Amino acid sequence: MAERAVDLGWMRIFAEIGRVGSLSSAASTLGLTQPAVSYQIRRLEEQMGVALLTRQHRGVELTPAGQRLFDIVARSVGEIDELARRLRSEVERPSIRLHTDYAFSALWLIPRMHAFRLLYPDMDIQIVATQRMERERSEQSDVAVVFGTRAEFGARAKLLLPEKVAPVCSKGFLDRNGPFRELADLARGRLIHLDTAAPSPWFDWRSYFAQIGINREPHAGQGDLSFNTYSLVVQAALGEQGLALGWMGLVDPLLASGILAIAGPSLEAPDRGYWLLQPKARSPQSDQLGAWLLSEAGIGR
Repeated sequence: MAERAVDLGWMRIFAEIGRVGSLSSAASTLGLTQPAVSYQIRRLEEQMGVALLTRQHRGVELTPAGQRLFDIVARSVGEIDELARRLRSEVERPSIRLHTDYAFSALWLIPRMHAFRLLYPDMDIQIVATQRMERERSEQSDVAVVFGTRAEFGARAKLLLPEKVAPVCSKGFLDRNGPFRELADLARGRLIHLDTAAPSPWFDWRSYFAQIGINREPHAGQGDLSFNTYSLVVQAALGEQGLALGWMGLVDPLLASGILAIAGPSLEAPDRGYWLLQPKARSPQSDQLGAWLLSEAGIGR
């Protein structure tokens, strides 16, 4: 015949009695009557097959068996209570999720996160970065920052960073290979490319040269580098590996510090860039994060 499991409610009552040394005090703490507590302990002793308490004139004392059980039960009940407190705290703690791409998260968002933490120290934020955010995936987010055009996202989207690019490189690369006084000089330089599915949704070197009216000779591409994430493109430029297209807004701190330098004319696509998308079901957290993103981008609500 299978043995019946010990009731966890009995264990909590027993742990409280062992802690305070009194049936009446334990009953008061637990919101029970003393007879009910006494009955539950008798049931526990019957199931355990040993006496757990010795009734005294004032209060109770643990028997040796009771002390052994108390050492285990008190620790277990304490750990369960602590876990319950943590779980309740996690449920009650405000949280928000932000979906975006690697470039925006690494170069724009993370360097500014300390400012958000100062404003909202108790809010948990989960940043989910992918190679490129698709419109369908952005609909699943609490908040999303997505690259594209207004035609893709509609009137509810707010433009955070309009697309503006310029050739950039390290000062060391510029000293050794520049200056690039003529546009054709850029086309003859070693370029760092960001691999994208054709056609590229943003400026790449092909569209950049086409826009400024330069044809790059086929042999000029020998020695070029390509990467599948923009963060690596920037790292390669910092490592003096060649010329990269720098997105203004993402590389501004590197330009301001002099680590990177602008090596050619800039181009703009005013209706294209990073857009803030708020969820259909707004929350105080999504509104706070959205307002902070707009403020950091220098855009009024």
